[in-house]
Amino acid sequence: IYSVGMAGDPTIVLIHGGGTSAGFWDRLVPHLDAPAIAIDLPGRAGKPADPMTFTVAEGVASIVVDIGAADPVILVAHSSGGLFVPGVAAAIAPRVVAIVLSAASVPPEGGCGLDCMKPKHRDRVVAGIEAARRDGWVLTTPGAPDDPEVMRTAYGIEIDDETLEFVNDPARAIKDSMNFYFQPVSWATVGPVPVTYVKNLRDRAVPPDLQDEMMARLPYGCTVIELDTGHVPAVTDPAEFAAIVNGVAR
Repeated sequence: IYSVGMAGDPTIVLIHGGGTSAGFWDRLVPHLDAPAIAIDLPGRAGKPADPMTFTVAEGVASIVVDIGAADPVILVAHSSGGLFVPGVAAAIAPRVVAIVLSAASVPPEGGCGLDCMKPKHRDRVVAGIEAARRDGWVLTTPGAPDDPEVMRTAYGIEIDDETLEFVNDPARAIKDSMNFYFQPVSWATVGPVPVTYVKNLRDRAVPPDLQDEMMARLPYGCTVIELDTGHVPAVTDPAEFAAIVNGVAR
């Protein structure tokens, strides 16, 4: 966790997705006009977590502690970081004044992160966790790949050498729990907080049609802003993504 910005503004709370860390937001933070808290979920930054038992509720509790007394708050979540948003919003209401979701996971009411995956990915995760529990090994995300080139086009666009090094940095590409994708999530306790959904038109990890499905699950709807980019605009297009967040903050 780290924070920057000026007092008096809303605090922007940045919640990373699976397999990464607070460092995911390093390129975005300098472009933000309001104070920002980049969260490290348990399992990184010295925060203990058992990857085979880590739950959404544990993540929510950790985020709430890191937010502290900040008020008002804007929650910004990327990818599976969206699974923690409704719990945090309910826990610190009415301090949450806006939410920004970047290709973020929104399950059906009472559903889980598995419902936000492409079918082939979901099937692999289910088979993996079942095998790990049966045979006594630990299932995690893979962490930094041996061959960084496998990430060159993984997000849906071709990234340059500097960005490839950024995303494959072991401080950002970590081995992470898969268990929390099996935990139920509910938006029913979140009031009509304005939600902006950033739709990535060339996203490979979360295709546009899947993003549309998840937007439609938000109980009070959302404002949709499209970006012609891949899965990680906070990394590949930080100024453009920051402009969206700054607009919400204003």
